[in-house]
Amino acid sequence: MQQSGAAGGRGCALFPLLGVLFFQGVHIVLSLEIKADAHVRGYVGEKIKLKCTFKSTSSVTDKLTIDWTYRPPSSSRTESIFHYQSFQYPTTAGTFRDRISWVGDVYRGDASISISNPTLKDNGTFSCAVKNPPDVHHNIPVTELTVTERGFGTMLSSMALLSVLVFLPSAVVVVLLLLRMARKSAGLKKRSKSGYKKSSIEVSDDTDQEEGDDCVARLCVRCAECLDSDYEETY
Repeated sequence: MQQSGAAGGRGCALFPLLGVLFFQGVHIVLSLEIKADAHVRGYVGEKIKLKCTFKSTSSVTDKLTIDWTYRPPSSSRTESIFHYQSFQYPTTAGTFRDRISWVGDVYRGDASISISNPTLKDNGTFSCAVKNPPDVHHNIPVTELTVTERGFGTMLSSMALLSVLVFLPSAVVVVLLLLRMARKSAGLKKRSKSGYKKSSIEVSDDTDQEEGDDCVARLCVRCAECLDSDYEETY
């Protein structure tokens, strides 16, 4: 191969992106594949997860390291925000101080982290690097994070969902109550035309029905009060 010949007298050529090492005509595959979401969208004040997974041909040991870095938009400056080697070491300085949490599991190939209380200033590029000796040569995926304020449309959809959850049961109760009242009214008209007189048992049943209708009515009022309180909390 031309690549191996370019190594000169050392007889060695290294291809970090492919994870292939050629040494004295023998190639050794160092397979460490890392994947991360290319784009992540989040909202101000709501926790964001930056997902990163990896696959290694070697077993996980205490030599495995994970490093997350951040680069602001339109800048070449990068800063380390998280380091892992047997233990978690989130940054204790800078913009992300006390806001980075470990949510991964190295034994499942998960190197994910989360950001608490994100702001618009957190927009930028995040890189996830994993090394699991002897698998140390790999691609370094990047994630573009976009943090925005929740728009009016999102708030409106949340309010609509809340309205459905509150109004639907109330509407069902009201419809059942109206049907029951209509049937009762039709029965009374029919009996009055025929000169029918109620027995003492039927009078007792009507009293029970009135009490039940009163309970249903109170339930409807209570649902309306809950709706009002929910809207007050929303605003």
